[in-house]
Amino acid sequence: MDKSKEERATYAAAGVDIGAAERLVGRIKELVRSAGRPEVLAGVGPFAGLFHLGLPTGQAGQYREPVLVASADGVGTKLKLAALLGRYDTVGVDLVSHCVNDILTAGAEPLFFLDYLASSDLGEEEKVAVVRGLVSACRAAGCALIGGETADMPDLYAPGDFDLVGFIVGVVERDRIIDGSTIQEGDVLLGLPSSGLHTNGYSLVRQVFGIGKGGAPAAERATLDRYYPGLGVTLGEVLLIPHRCYYQELKPLLGHIKGIAHITGGGLPGNVARILPEGVAASFDRGSWRVPPIFDLIKKTGRISDDEMYRVFNMGLGMVLVCSEEGASAVQQALPEAKVVGRVVRREGAEGVILG
Repeated sequence: MDKSKEERATYAAAGVDIGAAERLVGRIKELVRSAGRPEVLAGVGPFAGLFHLGLPTGQAGQYREPVLVASADGVGTKLKLAALLGRYDTVGVDLVSHCVNDILTAGAEPLFFLDYLASSDLGEEEKVAVVRGLVSACRAAGCALIGGETADMPDLYAPGDFDLVGFIVGVVERDRIIDGSTIQEGDVLLGLPSSGLHTNGYSLVRQVFGIGKGGAPAAERATLDRYYPGLGVTLGEVLLIPHRCYYQELKPLLGHIKGIAHITGGGLPGNVARILPEGVAASFDRGSWRVPPIFDLIKKTGRISDDEMYRVFNMGLGMVLVCSEEGASAVQQALPEAKVVGRVVRREGAEGVILG
């Protein structure tokens, strides 16, 4: 056989186009430059990002006893909705906001962020849109985007599917760590409104509405494009509202706060209990805050119990703060949307969170 006429195997034919990947990196570099900080010594391009901890705002030695705070998370199956609707610009915001909020619970300032974007056939424009969202959210939080990985993995992901994961590092002075250890009976629970579902509960939502479950894409898009009474916009628009970041609002108020719970998977019961010391419980008044209509729609459509709703979703509260009476007053004066939603009480049973 004439070897010259044989079909030659190439990486591109196997589903990975190195040339396209190199073009993408070039475009990403331009975007990422706007999400930097003075401490960044090496951003996108080298094998590793470099960050000089001793040079915030150009002043060496700003930190006395710095503690690094790190977290990693993903956007979850909300990505399936984004793919169905061809909306890739918001999921990067979701990812950064979730990660920034997680380290904020310890009182940390976000320093730098890295992402991991993997797919089988996601196009260049879609990838750039994802990174554009990452960049905008990092800039809003004052966090540097110093690198990441974009992986093409044919056969591992189904066509159209992709995954997005983030890694964040922040810093807090050791004597300013917020860990809930000083929370006591009589303290006030303040709730900050969520922007929607944020990034949790989407597997249940997809089951309730039959979205991203292997059905015809056109039919699933039609479900997402439907208007429901009370929502004001389509179902898809409500479900893709980005995860809210609370860092800038809470940054100047951290000295008044004893504990912070980011209400993600596990809802109020699963997350508030994580910050409470022994002997106390968080008692919530469920009539003290507004629950957005999307949650009622999910509940009625799926015939879901109240207990399950509060275990899966944030139910309109994206953050819960624990403060003394004086601290709560100071927070509310600066942040009027913070509402009293309950109190810390003596724990008399197994439950750390009581939903009254």
